[in-house]
Formats: sequence, structure tokens, C-alpha cells
Amino acid sequence: MNNLTLKQLRYFDALARMRHFGQAADICAISQPALSMQIKELEESVGTALFDRSARQIRLTGFGEEFAERARKILREVDELGELARTTRDPLAGRLRIGVIPTIAPYLLPRLIGRLSRDYPALDIRVRETVTTKLLQELSEGRLDTAILALPVSEPGLTEVALFQEDFVLVRPAADADMPVPNRDKLREMRLLLLEEGHCFRDQALSFCDLSATAPRELMDGSSLSTLVQMVSAGIGITLIPEMAVPIETRSATVSVARFDAPRPTRSVGMVWRKSSPLAQGLEQVADLVRDTAATVRAERRAALAG
Repeated sequence: MNNLTLKQLRYFDALARMRHFGQAADICAISQPALSMQIKELEESVGTALFDRSARQIRLTGFGEEFAERARKILREVDELGELARTTRDPLAGRLRIGVIPTIAPYLLPRLIGRLSRDYPALDIRVRETVTTKLLQELSEGRLDTAILALPVSEPGLTEVALFQEDFVLVRPAADADMPVPNRDKLREMRLLLLEEGHCFRDQALSFCDLSATAPRELMDGSSLSTLVQMVSAGIGITLIPEMAVPIETRSATVSVARFDAPRPTRSVGMVWRKSSPLAQGLEQVADLVRDTAATVRAERRAALAG
């Protein structure tokens, strides 16, 4: 084990995540033969196989699974040492990796990135858009510094900072504009279009309608809010979208938008980061900026909705 290096651990981690030599080599910016040689040397150093190459897909061995967990912890702590050194100079300089869920990213990021670039020009901002479960995994593995998503996430190792509350609105065909807004009992009888499995917004919509995620019903799932709104425009059903998304998603669709009566469906949006992150102080400042930017965007969206 004396010859084990951080470089080998990073190559191993890439292959453990990708389960594909070519893709892992691309991530590490080396050739596939060079990656294979480094993995072979690592296995020789630890004295046992880390990967099962007999299967059609590369898989970790039992020992490899445990080794991967410990290797990621080591790499995360090494990265945090670098971040700690960075914060002594400027907590808001250098790389900042932000994750955002898809039902927030298109509506908040354009304005937010502009504000961050203007207020903190020394930041190198990297954005990752994906669903909540993947964001939380990448946060825990140290591949993200922070994430903007729906709260709560209830992860003991993460700090949660609430940013704002956002209402959901009803989107239905334009011909239904003058009809009464259905309550949740009526919604259960209608053809409700939802995002596909894995999106927290799907679960929130189901919760408001008091529908089981596994209950059989007539539905069509979409991969994005844009798809859902266009399906509504085609007369296929109705859907719920966050208020922030209204101007962008409905501008090219023949639909009507209505607010629900109280109690309205809503979500809490916030930022999360690892409690051990040396960037915590700087991330508090970023959270303040996100909160202010979101307030501006939501005021504009609400004015558009009222008009």
C-alpha cells in the first residue's frame, strides 16, 4: 500500500462511477491504456482485484465497493483541504460547483449567473442540472459544492438554508379559462400530466392531489415542464407548474393559467451544502444573493401572471 497515490484514487473513483474505461479515461483526460495501467498498478498495490471484468459490464468487487467508499472520503477531504486554504484568501474566488433541479434551473439560473459573475468576478462557476437524488449523491461525494432544490432533504450531513416559498399554478387548455378552478378532489378525477419518475416536483403534485405515486390511473408523463405544457396545449390533460416557470413555459402554448384557492400547493426552495465544507461562510453569502435574485424573478413572474 506504500505506492498508492491520490492520482490512482481519482482514476479509480472515475472508473467506479462510470463503470466504463473509455468514459472514465475521458473524465480523467488520459488515454484508456494509461487508465488501465494505473488501475492495474493500484490493484497490485492493494493486493486484490477491485473490479470484476468477467461480466459484460464492469462491476466493483465486494472489496472494491468498500474501497470506493473510503477512497471517496479521502478524496473529498483532500479537496476540502484545498478549499480551506482557498478560503483564507477569498471564500468567493475560484471554482464553485452548483447543482440545480430542472424545475428551477431554466427560470432562475440566467439571472443568477449574471449576478454572481458581476458581484463575485473571481468565481469560476460550474453548473450541474439534474434531479434531487443525484444532486445529493454528488454533494456527499464532493463533486458539488452546493445545490438549489426543494426542501426539506433531511440529510444529517448537510446544512439547509431556506430561500423562498413558491406557489404551484394550474395550467389547462385555453378553452377552459372561464371554468371554476378545480379543488384537489376534482383534480383527482381529471387527467393530470406529471413529470416522469425521479422529479421531486412530481411527488409534490401527487401529494397536493392526495394521489398515490403507485396508484393506477390514466396519465402521460413528461421529461420537462415544457413538454407538459405543450401536451396541455394539445388538449391531452392539465398540469401543475411552479409560478416561476409561467412566462417561459406558456408563451408559445395555447393554455390558460389559474391560481388555486387557499390552501394553495406550494414548495420551499433552498440551498444545501456539506456541514464540513470550508466554503460554508461564502455559501451563506451566495444564498443571500440567490434569495434576492429569486425575489426579483418571482415578482416579475407574478406581475406577468396577474396581467
